[in-house]
Amino acid sequence: MSNAKLMPSPICLVENVNGSLCVCKDAIELLSRIKEPVVVVSVVGLYRTGKSYLMNRLAGQQSGFALGNTIESKTKGIWMWCVPHPKKEGHTLVLLDTEGLGDVDKGDSKNDGWIFSLAVLLSSSLVYNSRGTIDNNAVENLHYVSELAEQIKIRSAEAGDEEEEEDSKFVLFFPSFIWVVRDFTLELVIDGKKVTEDEYLEFALQLKKGINKKISDYNLPRQCIRNYFPSRKCFTFPSPASPENMIRLESLQERDLVPDFLKITDRFCDHIFHKSAVKTLKGGHRVTGKLLGHLVQIYVDTISSGKVPCLENAVVALANLENRAAVEEALIVYQRGMEEVKNKFPVNVDDISSQHQKFSSLATSEFMKRSFKDEQGEYLNKLVENIDVHYIGLLKENEMASERKCRDLLNNLFSDMNKRLQNGEYSQSGGYELYCRDRDAIVEQYRREPNKGVSAEAVLNEFLNDRGAEANSILYTDKKLSENDRKIQEEKERNALLEQKCKEEQERRTESERMMQVEKERQEDRMRQMKEKFEQELEQQKQEVDRAIESKLKEQEEMLNKGFREKAGFLDEEIKNLKKEKEEKSSGGFMKEYVVPILNAAKDILPSFLQYKMMMKGLKR
Repeated sequence: MSNAKLMPSPICLVENVNGSLCVCKDAIELLSRIKEPVVVVSVVGLYRTGKSYLMNRLAGQQSGFALGNTIESKTKGIWMWCVPHPKKEGHTLVLLDTEGLGDVDKGDSKNDGWIFSLAVLLSSSLVYNSRGTIDNNAVENLHYVSELAEQIKIRSAEAGDEEEEEDSKFVLFFPSFIWVVRDFTLELVIDGKKVTEDEYLEFALQLKKGINKKISDYNLPRQCIRNYFPSRKCFTFPSPASPENMIRLESLQERDLVPDFLKITDRFCDHIFHKSAVKTLKGGHRVTGKLLGHLVQIYVDTISSGKVPCLENAVVALANLENRAAVEEALIVYQRGMEEVKNKFPVNVDDISSQHQKFSSLATSEFMKRSFKDEQGEYLNKLVENIDVHYIGLLKENEMASERKCRDLLNNLFSDMNKRLQNGEYSQSGGYELYCRDRDAIVEQYRREPNKGVSAEAVLNEFLNDRGAEANSILYTDKKLSENDRKIQEEKERNALLEQKCKEEQERRTESERMMQVEKERQEDRMRQMKEKFEQELEQQKQEVDRAIESKLKEQEEMLNKGFREKAGFLDEEIKNLKKEKEEKSSGGFMKEYVVPILNAAKDILPSFLQYKMMMKGLKR
């Protein structure tokens, strides 16, 4: 069940108190529980233009966002309502209702600009709500668009991009733009021809030719809307009800509303549900509710500190947060998986190494699901190191469990023999032969015992060596044996111990070879998953560029058709740069720059647990 179902009504996301913005912790906490991808729809516009009604309809509710029926603006800051997406299973629809722009009570237009910028930064779709017609006054009221280049940066200053070229890439990352005109009373006719709502919007956004200041001021907001947003859409709504009913719009039944208004409302909602995309970060990474909460916090903190929000800095900060969390979650997957084999200790090398391989792969897969922009493999390497450290601990525990079990087993098996030894049964003539027969029978019985673990031969070797003096003493006190017999038996004892040492060495070799083979397969699996992850991120980035190119080509065609050859020429340069960027990604430059060095480095690293095994082997020698 979606966490969005737990939210019966909107809550404040960003509070605006005396011109100061701050994040509401309860809203961030709620977002942190939403692990699904989010489609974020923000509505902005002048106060008292009926923004909240449309958002309530998108939420499928009659009421929720405060409508207000006086000239006082009801929405201060940004309010949020999370609901299960009605058309996309496994997604959450996040509705953001912003305070009205141009509220006379605020007296601080800069504050309006930040609210508008936040709506742009957080949205998949930006709905701009206005009243009457899209005339020059309506466009000028949207002057916040012209200020976005001053209030949003794509890259940090040290990244080296020319500032004046930055806004040409807004189209890569900005939401789709939907202009909603309320109380529209005109006919959709231009030059005597019927036009669509979208054609009406494009007509209103046409540029004028000329270079004087008046024309430049006229063109600027129109040019910004054209250049910044990847797509544009328009809906024209008639008045929803009679003037006397407008003050109780929230309580009106559908039968009390104008049929054409309901029809367009349904068409608007249908467009949002089917066309609004999942919110993505710069680079194409899909945003979950949890990530959206981090994003809000980062942007509001930046604005509050007096700095300009930077898309790249936000992505890097989010990537660091997510990648750290991805390492922790993936390590838990590994640790929980290995609990099952740990409960069976001692186990043989095949059992522990096969489980290690299995859950390492699952942990890497879990990491890949959540991580992004880990271009140098820093966090993946941390995960590998953490897994290796945990594995070293498990190897040691398994080895110690094996040693305990084997020692206990040998002590139990030799208990009767020890009694005979104490009773002097082996001190009589012929006692050495009896001693060897009993000892060898016990060794055979020990070897037949299952599930002794990885230290079976090592413990036996240690045990027999410890009893070597005892055997030697019995050999030399046995009066039945001649001096020559003793020398022959002594040689046999040495050979037996040497053979046992060889068995221990073979046990260690088999263990090391199996672990090396598992590690090789583990590295291959990790490299495969890394490659798939980077290819997925590259594909997301290419799709991002494709959308921008498509938008620019459409704009360029219109500029040429209207005779704006110089502006079309500027767009041509932007399109060439975008195509070049796409070609560089397609040619594998990114793979060569980032992935290949990481993969090569991974091949040269001897896993820490193998170093540990080699060290322990050296110490035992």
